[in-house]
Amino acid sequence: MTAPLRVKDPILVNVPLADRSYDIVIGSGQLSSLGRRIGALRPGAKAAIVTDKTVAQHYLVAVEAALAAAAIPTTSVTVPPGEASKAFPILETVCEALIAARIERNDLIIALGGGVVGDLAGFAAAVVRRGLDYVQVPTTLLAQVDSSVGGKTAIDSRHGKNLIGAFHQPILVVADTAVLDTLPAREFRAGYAEVAKYGLIGDADFFAWLEANWQQVFAGGAAREHAIAVSCRMKAAIVARDERETGERALLNLGHTFGHALEAAAGFSDRLLHGEAISLGLVLAFAFSARLKLLPFDQAARVERHLAAVGLPTDVSSIAGGAPNADRIMELIAQDKKVKQGKLTFVLVRAISDCFITSDVDATDVRAFLIEKLAEP
Repeated sequence: MTAPLRVKDPILVNVPLADRSYDIVIGSGQLSSLGRRIGALRPGAKAAIVTDKTVAQHYLVAVEAALAAAAIPTTSVTVPPGEASKAFPILETVCEALIAARIERNDLIIALGGGVVGDLAGFAAAVVRRGLDYVQVPTTLLAQVDSSVGGKTAIDSRHGKNLIGAFHQPILVVADTAVLDTLPAREFRAGYAEVAKYGLIGDADFFAWLEANWQQVFAGGAAREHAIAVSCRMKAAIVARDERETGERALLNLGHTFGHALEAAAGFSDRLLHGEAISLGLVLAFAFSARLKLLPFDQAARVERHLAAVGLPTDVSSIAGGAPNADRIMELIAQDKKVKQGKLTFVLVRAISDCFITSDVDATDVRAFLIEKLAEP
């Protein structure tokens, strides 16, 4: 598998959901096309842009100009950056601002930002006036390959991540790859964990391509667009087959059971970014699978080696401020959305690109494994 040498036109990836199908538009400079695309989809609609203060400084004026060029009236709502904005007080602020701006059912919301803004704005769109259309304009790598696609919207609870939300599909996703050039290096690396995840779930050739070409993905250009498009195509196909995560879509949670627990233990803070938590979760999922003799230890080591090579954390003890203990991790895992009738649900691995979902996991084994990992030097 190789990346195309150059990309002239945007790459279009369709999410086929019958009358709710929508396109993901991937390419450099695509923010300028936003007004034209929205005008074609919803002529006569007003738009409310939900963003955070950091993203607004870079891109709010450009998005407003693109919409003005298409004669689309706009208002904007700006929230503080960071995971703490995925909470009831901020959701209330956004919803009240949308109502005060007289955003009606035939209007729409634009989520301009990373995963936090996308989840928050999408959830607001799901509940204001019993449902508004919305457009995702993801500005981080993680959001472009994962959270902006598939219609999962949510805020966090003090009990865990994304526990309060709704499935609500966007009508369009515009992933302008040029905006990633302003992303801090740590944020880009964190997003890369989700890119690697797609290869690990179901495309061994893509994972091997990433091992050989990750530096070009980080550098930008055609390799980056290729990696984003491959990731989006895989997620779109899975979402089309299992929109509400009753089966196969749960495979996209590879690494997330461990990862979300670690992220919650770190207080949803800069101590551990979401993608960094997923990197640790991927390493733990492969190591736990190897411990259960489901796959060779050298495959688990291969995954850890690649994530470490790109600069992602692979050792739980590296969490800033100290790692949580095994009991705390187990307490948070027990609150995971995927728990059913008290049974833990994990995505485990037989090989790179061969994963499966199981609830047949003994909590005692998980706790013993975590104690071992936390004791490693």
